[in-house]
Amino acid sequence: MSNLSEIEKEILQLKSIAQNKVRHKYLKALHEYTQRDTILYASAYAAGVGRSMPPLVLSIMTDDIQGFMASIYGLKGDKLDLILHSPGGSLEAAEQIVNYLRAKYKHIRAIIPQNAMSAATMIACACDEIFMGKQSAIGPIDPQVTFLTQHGPYTSPAQALLDEFDRAKAEVTFNPALAPLWVSKMRDYPPGIFNVCSRTLALAVEKVSGWLTSYMFAGEADGETRARAVATWLGTANIHKTHDRPINLEEAIAHGLKVEPLENDQTLQDRVLSVFHAVVVTFKVSPLAKIIENHDGRGCYLQVEPRNLG
Repeated sequence: MSNLSEIEKEILQLKSIAQNKVRHKYLKALHEYTQRDTILYASAYAAGVGRSMPPLVLSIMTDDIQGFMASIYGLKGDKLDLILHSPGGSLEAAEQIVNYLRAKYKHIRAIIPQNAMSAATMIACACDEIFMGKQSAIGPIDPQVTFLTQHGPYTSPAQALLDEFDRAKAEVTFNPALAPLWVSKMRDYPPGIFNVCSRTLALAVEKVSGWLTSYMFAGEADGETRARAVATWLGTANIHKTHDRPINLEEAIAHGLKVEPLENDQTLQDRVLSVFHAVVVTFKVSPLAKIIENHDGRGCYLQVEPRNLG
């Protein structure tokens, strides 16, 4: 494995074309070792270096399907290694990506070198197995809801809105004089928001449960029961407390997910981390916000001029 500083030095020496050449070299090396189609999906959400990009462009979104189409074009295998590094994003976009990948590949391994959160966790749960290192994390799948208020866009966990509504009903039932206070507090909520929250929460658990049943736990006598338990655990906000809470390898295994430690295969770990280090440096030295590409270096790239902070 080449470490982060070595790869950064290699890229900086080669100047403008370096990030592509070096990253492609390590992606090809990983593919040659596994003999599986390999696709990288990564965003710059943890790139740091004093810059900020709009959260939407770093998220899983519907347009990403174009990147997967470009990456899969020309690949002939029926087994895929999907390297995921993402903060999550749209449930609907994740579903479209899963449907597309599962239509082509009989067996998919999700490889998580650092973080695959929220909707990225959902995609990982649609794979046959997950590979994680000691440093890796997945996350809760409880949906977030964004809507406009008089103060601008506001994002909240769907469960938090439902909990607040239940609290309002309980308090007003006990003391009707509190009704005007709660009406004023909820004035910014759009009509139907609580129904949207309920349906979205149910959909997240339903999708993950179905994918686990069909793929990771396929053919197991208690597969459907296990799948429902795992999906419910991932989708229960009150268990995890925060949407961004990291779930490590040991916790994921303890709750029933099929997770293979990257450390069990040192060569695989070295080649995966070399790819990831190249990705980190690419984001550090370029305005790229997202990379979707295969082991042959074909794919799509989202470039955004970052906003400097401070």
